[in-house]
Amino acid sequence: MHRTFRCLAAVAVVVTCLVADYAQASTAKRRTENVILITTDGLRWQEVFTGADPELMNKRNGGVADTNALAKEFWRDTPEVRREALMPFFWTVMAKQGQVFGNQRKGSVARITNTRKFSYPGYNEILTGFANPAINSNAKIPNETPTVLEWLHKQPGFRGAVAAFSAWDVMPFIINRERCGFPVMGGWEPVPEQSPTPSQALLNNLIRDTTRPNEAELSDSFLFQAALQHMQRHHPRVLFVSFLETDHWGHEGRYDRLLHSAHQVDNYVRRLWEAAQAIRQYRDRTTFVLVTDHGRGSAPEDWKHHGAKIEGAENIWMAFLGPDTPPLGERSDCEVVTQSQIAATLAGFLGKDYAAQAPQAGKPVRGVLPSNGK
Repeated sequence: MHRTFRCLAAVAVVVTCLVADYAQASTAKRRTENVILITTDGLRWQEVFTGADPELMNKRNGGVADTNALAKEFWRDTPEVRREALMPFFWTVMAKQGQVFGNQRKGSVARITNTRKFSYPGYNEILTGFANPAINSNAKIPNETPTVLEWLHKQPGFRGAVAAFSAWDVMPFIINRERCGFPVMGGWEPVPEQSPTPSQALLNNLIRDTTRPNEAELSDSFLFQAALQHMQRHHPRVLFVSFLETDHWGHEGRYDRLLHSAHQVDNYVRRLWEAAQAIRQYRDRTTFVLVTDHGRGSAPEDWKHHGAKIEGAENIWMAFLGPDTPPLGERSDCEVVTQSQIAATLAGFLGKDYAAQAPQAGKPVRGVLPSNGK
């Protein structure tokens, strides 16, 4: 009898400790005050998690101009070393201090929920939290659904503290610039400033004077400078930065330039992170969210394409880095995460319940917020 009481007492102590731990986690002070959402268009999970694909590092399948030079830059003997050569900041900082999802070889699956597998539906899903079957093209049609960015902009403390910069000229329509009320730059436009600084004026001149590969897609280097300078000047609490060249060079069938673009995006993310740590408002108070809008097909041919008929283009990846995200690193054998969860997760970092007002939106990704489960 006494042994039974001792066992019950021990169980009670354990349960009390677990409840206390849960309560402490649930009431832990949220440190994130700013979120920077970054996308790089159409970058496959295969490159992110395994690095350069040997089947594509040639002229026949990958349009590679100098195979020896490309191999020297990005070929390594193991996937782990190859991926770090391609995206060093992602793997030495984000994956160690934050969390990354989408390595299907390790039982981590990240997917879109829309059936289109191209950009407007993808960005709509990222920014609104759900797939809209009425969006069936990349046409410049203003989005009827307010995005999480627009919703946050209307919340106390966020008015005038949201901005979006995209290399694609359709993004102002996806975000609905005419309605949203905050600065949005898309494609070959001047920076959204009434009184540009000298460096912003120079950037505007370069954007105006550069010969354009096409009218829809601004070079990522210009986009990066526009976003960085806005961040350093205005310190927005929510900043969306959307790079494009990883998709462009995929469609062009130039695997060498796709790899260079992915490597450069990683460099841009690093520089944005370092710039944030140099600003008091952002230092140790900012979470980065990195994701792509869709995947692509497989080698040797379908890697150039995506869309409803391309198998595998539904598979994506995502990463989180910030003061509230437990450093669980590369996730494995975990539940499927979806693109539709990004909007609520972004808002959750800022202490806002986006899913409560948009019930059709995906719920926050489990485990990246301290009080949101494991």
